[in-house]
Amino acid sequence: MSASPLRPEIDFFSLSDVDTGQEKMLAHVLKNSAKGNVDSVIKAIDDYCWTTSWMMNVGDRKGLILEEAIRKRQPKTVLELGTFCGYSSLRIVSQLPGDARFITIEMNPLSAAIAAQLHEHAGVTSRITCIVGSTDNVIPTLSEQFAIQSFDLIFIDHWKEVYLRDLQLLEQMKLIASGTVVVADNVITPGAPDYLAYIRNNPNYESIFHEAMLEYTDTHKDGVEISIRK
Repeated sequence: MSASPLRPEIDFFSLSDVDTGQEKMLAHVLKNSAKGNVDSVIKAIDDYCWTTSWMMNVGDRKGLILEEAIRKRQPKTVLELGTFCGYSSLRIVSQLPGDARFITIEMNPLSAAIAAQLHEHAGVTSRITCIVGSTDNVIPTLSEQFAIQSFDLIFIDHWKEVYLRDLQLLEQMKLIASGTVVVADNVITPGAPDYLAYIRNNPNYESIFHEAMLEYTDTHKDGVEISIRK
């Protein structure tokens, strides 16, 4: 698939129509995917984002990198920072065993509501816990609220300027332990330079950069950083 020639260059800091775009995407997916079929829902979202309107999901190509990291780790506890419309949650849950605990945090109530409808349509609502709130407020409550000592895998894909803050908060709360895999999207575009500098120079992590194109474009370089806590 190639990017639509009708779309203008993406301005990552002027996404004023994001909420409207999510609602239109939801309508498209409900109409063009099979209820109860996760793969069908994912494909419908990808089709919409490639042909109709760009959206800041992890996307189909980087989504494969995320899924491979999950298959390698085989996590039983997963945390996602940034649910957005629920696309990456669908990709994550599709790779998890039925008894895995999967928590996702979203600050925007509308995005969380869209995600909830997509999760329900895909038939995975019971397997995903979505918390609406800011990550800096929610992260300190996770251990006590869910009796989780640490997460096996963490996917970071929310505001890039708080990647590092939230990683360090997870460390402080001891929710990252030996063997925890941290997957961070969009580390090149829009970019998270302070996060990369920290995790690449921290002797407690082994990191690998996976080069890729930005979701739903063939014109913007991006990548996914996968780090494993020693």
